[in-house]
Parts: sequence; C-alpha cells; structure tokens
Amino acid sequence: MKAAYEHVEFGKSCSVRVYHRRLPRIPFEWHHHPEYELTLTLNSQGKRYIGDSISDYSANDLVLVPPDLPHTWASNRSADPSAQQVAIVVWFEGDWARRLADCCPEYEPLRKLLRRAACGLAFEKEASAGMQARLGELLSDSARVRLAATLDILCTLADAPGEPLASPTAFNDSRSGPTGHEPERINRVLAMIDARFAEPLRLSELCSAANVTERSLARYFVQHIGESVSRYITRVRVGHACRMLADTSLPISVVAARSGFPNVANFNRQFKSVKQITPSTYRSQFSAGSPVDESSPRLTERSPSLQKPPARQRKVVGVDRCG
Repeated sequence: MKAAYEHVEFGKSCSVRVYHRRLPRIPFEWHHHPEYELTLTLNSQGKRYIGDSISDYSANDLVLVPPDLPHTWASNRSADPSAQQVAIVVWFEGDWARRLADCCPEYEPLRKLLRRAACGLAFEKEASAGMQARLGELLSDSARVRLAATLDILCTLADAPGEPLASPTAFNDSRSGPTGHEPERINRVLAMIDARFAEPLRLSELCSAANVTERSLARYFVQHIGESVSRYITRVRVGHACRMLADTSLPISVVAARSGFPNVANFNRQFKSVKQITPSTYRSQFSAGSPVDESSPRLTERSPSLQKPPARQRKVVGVDRCG
C-alpha cells in the first residue's frame, strides 16, 4: 500500500507545529511527510504501524518518527470509554534542529536524538509522563512558549531509553509519493505562489513551474495539499491580508489590493469565506484588544492535506490520511 504524502503547514512565524487531536477513535491512516513527528497518544489502545514495525500500543504512548517513514496509529478501544482519545502531535524540521546544535552547545543533545530516531523510537512511560507534565506549555497560545517546551522535551528524550522500531531499510523506495516527483513539483508551485501571491497568477504559469498539465496540477493539489489550487491561493492572500489588518491602519481597499484582490467586493466575499467574519470585523477584534494569532494554524486545526478527503477524493489518494 502506497503511503499518502502529507503537506504539514507550520505558518510563517513558527518553527514547530503542534496539533491537539481529539476524537472517538484513531483510524488507520497510512502516510508520511518530510518532518520529524513526536506523537503522544492518550486514552487509546490499538496497533501502531511505523515503517515495517507493527506493535500493540496502550495509553500514554510516546513515539518519535523520522522524516518520510510511513506510519499510523489505529485504535480499537479507549482506556476510558467515557472520554475521547487524544493525540498531541509535534512536527519539526531536522535542518534547523541540527543548526541549533551547531550554534549552541546546550542543544547538542538534539543531534544525538535525531541520530537515534533514524528508525523511529518508542519511549518508556517515564518519558511519556515527562511530556504530559509539559502539556500546558506545548498547547500554549504563544509560539515561543511552544518552541521552548519542545526543545526541552527533545533534549530530555535524547538520553531517555527508547526502542528502535522500523528496519533500517524500511520503505526506502516508497517515501516520495506515487511517482517520487509530486512533492518536489508541488513545492515549486507553493514557492511561486508564496513569492507572487499579490500578482495575478495564471494556472499555465504554475503548470510550467511544475512541468505538469493543468489536470495533473489540480489532482496533485487535491492529493497533497487537500484543496484546489484557487482555494489555496485564496488562503495565502487572506493570510497576508490578516497581518496587514492587524498591523497597519491602511484602508481595506489598499489591504485588498496589496493582498492580490483588486476588487474590494470580491475581497470581502473571499475573506469571509475563509475567516467567517468580514475584514472590518477582523480588524476591530485587534483594536478591541483581542488579537488572534494568524501566523500559524490553530492547535486544534488540521492542515487541509491532513483532513480526511471526501469519499469521492479517496479514490485518487488511495488511503485515508492524518497527521
């Protein structure tokens, strides 16, 4: 079974992505992504699949998964049937973690941990309890607090007992998606959108960047990003507009134009479709002293590509997906 490629969104001002997942049970959703993933699973029992490793897991399960190793959890029951199952998922990139270890000897344990995690690591209950004690910080509204807690937890785990999971050669040939080129092509398109979102963007230009047909690009976006090309561009533009509405006093017409919406009426309509409020109401929340952090996804919100696709789209993806 091919593992689905996942696009994890961090936001423009975050080094780690924390996802607080709560649901009646954890379904089998076979996937991979280029980030490290630290997952704490609470009130859940079932099977854990990491590469070619299949193991039973129980409540308070703590696992570190390396980049691009297919994985999933699949629960069969809750430890406490009256409560939801919970997964605290932390994604981070290995490049900045290694650079931090290079610059700051205090974070040298990060390098050791990443080496140990090459095949995935399942930690003992003591390490799980230590992470649970930091949940208040991990789930903080402050990105800086979440980052500090993550770094402390990772450094602590560097010396914590852990069981390697997958074989060293597990799934070497299946980590890049169905053909091995889709993630690279998608990343080129995402980079173009990020650099030129305020300009008119033609689908033909995006297709040229990815060297694919319009039909293939549309399919790639549904499969890897979880939404259409136009919807993704709208979300990028609305995100830029949110920052301008919060940080400046520019007229809404100027905010709209600088965010890629030459028509104010269309801007108001598209903004409301994404944020469920109008641009003026959004701005008033900040002036009233109740800011909302729009630099990163909400802790309880999945990235579009991490959401379960509609039944009609699952035939394209092949398997259900999760983060």
